[in-house]
Amino acid sequence: MTVTLAAYVEFDPETKFYVGTIPGIPGAHTQGSTLDELQKNLREVLSLCLEENPDVAREMPHFVGIQQVEVII
Repeated sequence: MTVTLAAYVEFDPETKFYVGTIPGIPGAHTQGSTLDELQKNLREVLSLCLEENPDVAREMPHFVGIQQVEVII
């Protein structure tokens, strides 16, 4: 079975790493020095998370979107 999920990706300027999280999947987060490395690492961690908790696969989260929120500081 092939599953496509959305990952939230940030760049950490302090460490110079890309950090990725797959919302709704406990433990599905990793980092990489390039976006390609991050993609590879996300695939690996997602596979491990689903192996450890196969019940999560039955109720996969559905990506809705990203919203920007503006606040005055």
